[in-house]
Amino acid sequence: MSSRSHPLVALARVRAKPARRQALQDALAALVEPSRAESGCFDYTPFELLEEPGTFYVRETWADQEALDFHMATPHFQAFAARFAELLAEPIRLIPLCEIPAVTAEPA
Repeated sequence: MSSRSHPLVALARVRAKPARRQALQDALAALVEPSRAESGCFDYTPFELLEEPGTFYVRETWADQEALDFHMATPHFQAFAARFAELLAEPIRLIPLCEIPAVTAEPA
């Protein structure tokens, strides 16, 4: 089975500039509904790192790279991207993930 048949799963790490935590949190929250409405989106859920307030992770699952590329070109994401200099302490880090298949027990 080729990797192309699997969805693209990633974590996006997004760190707020000092004093911009709430503004970044609001901006990420505003992305959820329109992103989830995209046809290639299976999951788009933001989280804040409990031990490091102002550091957010967005768990994303896309049908494929084309769906992710489409997402990054949407007006809602581009409006967010226009605020990167204002909100972000560093560039977004997209961390691609590969699911580890479960091992099933052999029948006795």
